[in-house]
Amino acid sequence: MKSQGQHWCSSSDKNCKVSFREKLLIIDSNLGVQDVENLKFLCIGLVPNKKLEKSSSASDVFEHLLAEDLLSEDDPFFLAELLYIIRQKKLLQHLNYTKEEVERLLPTRQRVSLFRNLLYELSEGIDSENLKDMIFLLKDSLPKTEMTSLSFLAFLEKQGKIDEDNLTCLEDLCTTVVPKLLRNIEKYKREKAVQIVTPPVDKEAESYQGEEELVSQTDVKTFLEALPQESWQNKHAGSNGNRATNGAPSLVSRGMQGASANTLNSETSTKRATVYRMNRNHRGLCVIVNNHSFTSLKDRQGTHKDAEILSHVFQWLGFTVHIHNNVTKVEMEEVLQRQKCNPAHADGDCFVFCILTHGRFGAVYSSDEALIPIREIMSHFTALQCPRLAEKPKLFFIQACQGEEIQPSVSIEADALNPEKAPTSLQDSIPAEADFLLGLATVPGYVSFRHVEEGSWYIQSLCNHLKKLVPRHEDILSILTAVNDDVSRRVDKQGTKKQMPQPAFTLRKKLVFPVPLDAL
Repeated sequence: MKSQGQHWCSSSDKNCKVSFREKLLIIDSNLGVQDVENLKFLCIGLVPNKKLEKSSSASDVFEHLLAEDLLSEDDPFFLAELLYIIRQKKLLQHLNYTKEEVERLLPTRQRVSLFRNLLYELSEGIDSENLKDMIFLLKDSLPKTEMTSLSFLAFLEKQGKIDEDNLTCLEDLCTTVVPKLLRNIEKYKREKAVQIVTPPVDKEAESYQGEEELVSQTDVKTFLEALPQESWQNKHAGSNGNRATNGAPSLVSRGMQGASANTLNSETSTKRATVYRMNRNHRGLCVIVNNHSFTSLKDRQGTHKDAEILSHVFQWLGFTVHIHNNVTKVEMEEVLQRQKCNPAHADGDCFVFCILTHGRFGAVYSSDEALIPIREIMSHFTALQCPRLAEKPKLFFIQACQGEEIQPSVSIEADALNPEKAPTSLQDSIPAEADFLLGLATVPGYVSFRHVEEGSWYIQSLCNHLKKLVPRHEDILSILTAVNDDVSRRVDKQGTKKQMPQPAFTLRKKLVFPVPLDAL
């Protein structure tokens, strides 16, 4: 083992060494058999496997960490990270850390890989019954030994069935046995993408923590995640990155520049921004999915008004409009496949896809009440899936609730069904590449409103502002900001229900529709 004296104190005082080792021994005494297995698993890739396999106690693991220069009295953070991950946060005090300090330092000092963290999270979400089902599915390729969820995942990794770039086997198992764990896998993919595109951060740099942040560090990270490196660093669009406060408009961009990204200089960004090309043979296609009737859910009265005004306005802007009414899940897939392969995209400037239906967190209902993730819909139009739309703006407008239903008044309805409690991030819905815009009628976690005779607040405002501001040469983000302001000021007859739309985007340039020759 490497000499550790130089790490513990400035002198060769043996008491100093003993003191640190005593702390490690105290930590060891508070850890159980499963905790040791968890530590060994999290250290894979950092400590030689043969050493880990021979470790029977936490102190054995600590000894290997000391030998590999992963642990010292001067810098015990890696052990603090391990204890934090395995939820032994009370033991952090023996390393002179608090839970909050570890959380603050993790973004810049994390040693456990994202993949290792993912597998550990999944193991916690796989109970004994889930594990039994997964083992049954892979029975022919597994050894006849008793397994825990952690050893099961470790075996899959050791056999090469899964790795940080290949999660197909894992996704198939989770889809069949524990669908809720797919969220963890999607989160991992996003974090892995941003880890690739984000420049290294100085370990001494700390995130700004003001009393009031217009855009928090977490928000910025969330919306940076989908951008390719070139687009993020050199081609990002100028925007107003302020988050709504006290009823103000909300417009959040993932096209923000900078490794820190704590502050946004929209004026400088706007000067650098370029404009998407809008002079091809035709403006593009606009697809409208309009669901009024469902198998058992309430009819969406007034939705025809939204479909009509969307068709009217986008035809005026030069788009070829296709309306599909009461679309089932199978029909939706047919529409998506047809549009994905549509040769007309080659000569178009832009693509617009509008969905008017009931919804839940990050997903929309088909007319036969199948829940379809928004991300799944948008993923059909990535550069890989739809090359004819590569580097062209793809706009998706969703009129559907994304959260809890509010008791409506007589003439106002909420487009929400089977609400859940925890809000989700818009990041979960946008494909991991540039040139997308997702306009949601409401922020995640809340309802959107539709007048049973006049149509929805959001779609009506969107179309009215397109009519008003396109002739003034306003770009789409400025128009959506105006829509946010308009909708946020609206209330129902009782003055108790409000709504705030929220766009998210990876646009690299300003999108300005040419002014139509004909008046609307």
